[in-house]
Amino acid sequence: MTQSNGREPEAVITGSEHDADQQPAPPARKRPRPGERRVQILQTLATMLEHPRGEKITTAALAARLSVSEAALYRHFASKAQMYEGLIGFIEQTVFGLINQITDKEEHGLRQAHAIVRMLLSFAEKNPGMTRVLTGEALVGEHERLQERINQLVDRIEASLRQCLKVAVTQAAFPADADIPARAALVMAAVQGQWQRYAKSGFRKSPSDHAEAHLRVLLA
Repeated sequence: MTQSNGREPEAVITGSEHDADQQPAPPARKRPRPGERRVQILQTLATMLEHPRGEKITTAALAARLSVSEAALYRHFASKAQMYEGLIGFIEQTVFGLINQITDKEEHGLRQAHAIVRMLLSFAEKNPGMTRVLTGEALVGEHERLQERINQLVDRIEASLRQCLKVAVTQAAFPADADIPARAALVMAAVQGQWQRYAKSGFRKSPSDHAEAHLRVLLA
């Protein structure tokens, strides 16, 4: 017999059928959003490039770092060269986006040139792995078109510096008889030298060291 106390009896769940109903579903494996895996691959490649004295970067090592198969990499990039092209594309987008911001906000040509040089050195310092791409060190043994693309990138930066110095001449902030192409090439060579020094030192010697003193000499 069951003694009634005026309340509905509490339900007690027993048996495997009810237990199964209450078990939480296993978490679904989160799939990267479109484009997210590509970004992860490029970020991991850039991180691996931060170890210049490490072993040669292979797709097998990159896949292992990401805990995926090499086939998974090739679903996003047809080759390792395309991965490096992705990094170069990121560098181009970032650097020229910042150059445009500088020239839009600053009207003074000489200050534009100073700001661009500081930005180029700061970008390298914040992105050591990509500095090895900019210097071409990471591209040794890779497809020659990658180095050609870096050469074009450097030429475009140098063209931006030339334009800044031309503006400075019209503002009487730079000698009218100055050899603008030669001066812009010298400034760009100094920037590349700082990139090389940073990479060759194992990222210990900051590319921004003595930057202001160098600029006073280069853009006096």
